[in-house]
Amino acid sequence: MKITDVDVWVVNLPLVNPFTSSFETKTGETRTVVRVRTDAGVEGWGETMWGAPVAAVVRQMIPDLIGTSPFALEGFHRKQHMVPFFYGYLGYAAIAAVDVACWDAMGKATGQSVTDLLGGAVRDEVPITALITRADAPGAAPADLPRAMAEHAARVVAEGGFEAVKLKGTKDCAGDVAILRAVREALPDVNLRVDPNAAWSVPDSVRAGIALEELDLEYLEDPCAGIEGMAQVKAKIRIPLCTNMCVVRFEEFAPAMRLNAVDVIHGDVYKWGGIAATKALAAHCETFGLGMNLHSGGELGIATAAHLAVVSSTPVLSRAIDSMYYLHADDITEPLHLENGRLRVPSGPGLGVSVDEDKLRHYAGVNERDGDLTG
Repeated sequence: MKITDVDVWVVNLPLVNPFTSSFETKTGETRTVVRVRTDAGVEGWGETMWGAPVAAVVRQMIPDLIGTSPFALEGFHRKQHMVPFFYGYLGYAAIAAVDVACWDAMGKATGQSVTDLLGGAVRDEVPITALITRADAPGAAPADLPRAMAEHAARVVAEGGFEAVKLKGTKDCAGDVAILRAVREALPDVNLRVDPNAAWSVPDSVRAGIALEELDLEYLEDPCAGIEGMAQVKAKIRIPLCTNMCVVRFEEFAPAMRLNAVDVIHGDVYKWGGIAATKALAAHCETFGLGMNLHSGGELGIATAAHLAVVSSTPVLSRAIDSMYYLHADDITEPLHLENGRLRVPSGPGLGVSVDEDKLRHYAGVNERDGDLTG
């Protein structure tokens, strides 16, 4: 079975509500979608982060893909090993788009799910995290914001059955601490987290971390920038530290371990360059006694299905993962089923999802009209 053609689209899809972090407010997602077609009539679908720049890198790879087998992923990754060096995150994301499409094709060709190709399921459902931001309390006065956010979080948990809640933090660390205190009072039993995306200084991270110790956070994610900064904070607080920003490639793993900078690492198929790389990260985390979770970059159905296959087949991924899937107003696949705060892992061949090509063309047209969404 050989690849005969590769198609690439860039799509814009809306979010149900604006999503605010310490550095942007998003109203929708831009994603790159890839289809590989083979001489056996098998198609494989991939989806990855970002838009035009990633799509351009994928298109540069197409000549190297034509005539190769979707099973020959080791050769593909070795041939493209310099792409991340030149393109950074964009390069990893482009490689992951093709990688996931090939895994989908392999599953369909063999009649097996990607979960089974990865070793089989250790869980059939995956809990996801309720993500809350200050945009969820529009119009609230500063003095009323903690109460308004706590009420919103309680509604989300009651309606969705989530077992974990994550606040997207801001540069206002004192305000974030006040919100977390209110949320903990309203929800004493949930796993609670906060992610300021490295917006706090080291001194503010230490001060906030000490203030938050009484709230029994599951972890504090990227309060400050860099391995050195995280190590300084970790030495002075008792809350586990998680990162999706200072350990984002294997070259950063050993320095983080030497400095004892983190307790939990967030993987991501699309930031780490594919499914096998994410599984390798899980092996590293288990070997060194670290926790692991998955980051969300706004996955639609194809990409979410790939994340679910990885979580389903990886014992160390036992926490509620980050997923923005439930925040999207639409999808380019049939909807994945969310119940009691959990997504059921698709069981069909490949990724187990079917692409609605009419919706794909529609949202590609939206991108052609509006360009990539940047915030």
